[in-house]
Amino acid sequence: MQLVIFDVDGTLVDSQDFIVEAQHYAFTQCGLPPVSRARALSIVGLSLREAFIELAGPDAPADELAQAYKDFWALNRHNPAYGYRMFPGAVEVIERLARREDIALGIATGKSRRGVDHLFDTHKWHDYFVTVQTSDDHPSKPAPSMITTALAQTGIAPERTVMIGDTRFDIEMAVAAGVRPIGVSWGYHGVADLHAAGAACVIDDFEALWPMLDVGVSHA
Repeated sequence: MQLVIFDVDGTLVDSQDFIVEAQHYAFTQCGLPPVSRARALSIVGLSLREAFIELAGPDAPADELAQAYKDFWALNRHNPAYGYRMFPGAVEVIERLARREDIALGIATGKSRRGVDHLFDTHKWHDYFVTVQTSDDHPSKPAPSMITTALAQTGIAPERTVMIGDTRFDIEMAVAAGVRPIGVSWGYHGVADLHAAGAACVIDDFEALWPMLDVGVSHA
């Protein structure tokens, strides 16, 4: 068996508009000036509290900012303007991998479990993933806790595991856990940053993932 772990935001889901607007709402609600769009997206991958500390400094009201962010999500989760937009090929690659008997799928994300469940509800993916690790139960990336827990749950060895993500936090987490880090070029951190963090490779589309997994397209 191989374990293939995916990040969510910036890897499977193009959620940048929601992230920027939710941060703007949180800062405004807490009486703080919002950050730029580029700055807002630079912390994608961190858990909420750590993200706001990174954005606003150690003395910022991180818990209040995180709660306001969650409030924005609760208010707008059914708003079509902030619906989940999947990156090209994301749905297809998950469904093709889920059909393989030699592949186990996992999630390691800074999202909450509620956010992941909403994604799974949308695409009927609840039965596809054998391990789902979220910010509810772990320290923020790049701590390796999400991956080490996924390995323990599945019994799959690190050398048979890949982590696919779009930020240096994903790559650094994978390196710390001893699994193979694969970056994607379409997310929120640059390709050079992913390589510098230790990515074994950076793919430009999901079709390029198959050779990385020793999975031929003809076998899908």
